[in-house]
Amino acid sequence: MPSALPLADPAPLDGTLPASAAIGAAERNFGVYVHVPFCRVRCGYCDFNTYTSDELRGAKRTDYAGQAIAEMALGRQILERAGLPPRPASTVFFGGGTPTMLPVTDLAAMLAAVRDTWGLAEGAEVTTEANPDSVDADYLLALAAAGFTRVSFGMQSAVPHVLATLERTHDPERVPLVVEWARAAGLSVSLDLIYGTPGESLEDWRASLEHALAQHPDHLSAYSLIVEDGTKLARQIRRGEVAQPDEDLQADMYELADELLEASGYGWYEVSNWSRPAGVADGALPTVGASAADQRSRHNLAYWQGHDWWGVGPGAHSHVGGVRWWNVKHPAAYAERILAGNSPAAGRETLDEETRRVERVLLRTRIRDGLAVSELPAPARTAVAGLIGDGLVDGAAALRGTIRLTLRGRLLADAVVRRLLDE
Repeated sequence: MPSALPLADPAPLDGTLPASAAIGAAERNFGVYVHVPFCRVRCGYCDFNTYTSDELRGAKRTDYAGQAIAEMALGRQILERAGLPPRPASTVFFGGGTPTMLPVTDLAAMLAAVRDTWGLAEGAEVTTEANPDSVDADYLLALAAAGFTRVSFGMQSAVPHVLATLERTHDPERVPLVVEWARAAGLSVSLDLIYGTPGESLEDWRASLEHALAQHPDHLSAYSLIVEDGTKLARQIRRGEVAQPDEDLQADMYELADELLEASGYGWYEVSNWSRPAGVADGALPTVGASAADQRSRHNLAYWQGHDWWGVGPGAHSHVGGVRWWNVKHPAAYAERILAGNSPAAGRETLDEETRRVERVLLRTRIRDGLAVSELPAPARTAVAGLIGDGLVDGAAALRGTIRLTLRGRLLADAVVRRLLDE
């Protein structure tokens, strides 16, 4: 079952935000996340807030787009009442679940509602996640015609036995097809990979990386498999049916990913994310050392940099001006709130200055842009020299005033954060 929502204060039924949420809003970007909580099957490792058809308890996928659009209208009212200035969405991200389980007309309608409700900034990045077996050429053309600019395919692996352990249903040979169709539609392409699956060897992982790189994606994510409590995979490991992921092997896999991606001209910009330089022709290899900034996921960067976003849908999280809240999880409960004209928010918290400082350190150390040394209190700055000496922080960048992780530092990012916060 999906993990529980955080414990916090109840959210008001009308969603009213404190006046503090408006402070400094003009200096922050605004994004929209649309959670589509439907999947054809539940993968054994997944603890996201997703539901198969037999878990919907009366909620209907056919009603979902209308409910999401109604939440957007409510969201605009809530932001206006709190005194926030009008801000067009600079990024929109449809995640899940599998957003492309819905008809493309539903995704187009929800994107049109974002445009009508808040507006879209010029050059806005508009992304949807998709499984390789959930779209065809016509679907991708329709996405582009609706205003989507980017698609993120859940490739995960190119090795059949690894996909079987993950309970992914697509044929790895379909990945080149969907990438070709997306390119023909004019969409940027990201491929998402998972490493460290039980039974996956280093050579299996190399094969997946090489298969992904052969498609010349604009962006690639590589996440280590984390065994979440309550998932089918956790139960299988507890019963001894599959092995616990090997952390040392996962470290070797990360180093291999960075080696192959860097050799192909991709630059890391967040611990688990690499991007291709802008201006490289489709199908061509990037130039090593070229800037990768323009192909980064601007939506995800907004999370790591502490900007504002409204999360639409069951279980979606939002953040505006230091106020964070999350919606009720089940699609049926969400529909009930929306139909009653109430906010679907289940709980929320207003972050105090210390919590916001801790989160800045936690999130900004993960990105290549880094954390300004000046943002650390004086006692914490004393830890920087030791981190440089241990090969965890780039010494040259630190001399320029920025804490930037080395490759070893990325492998031990949590330890770096603890040292910066414990001083």
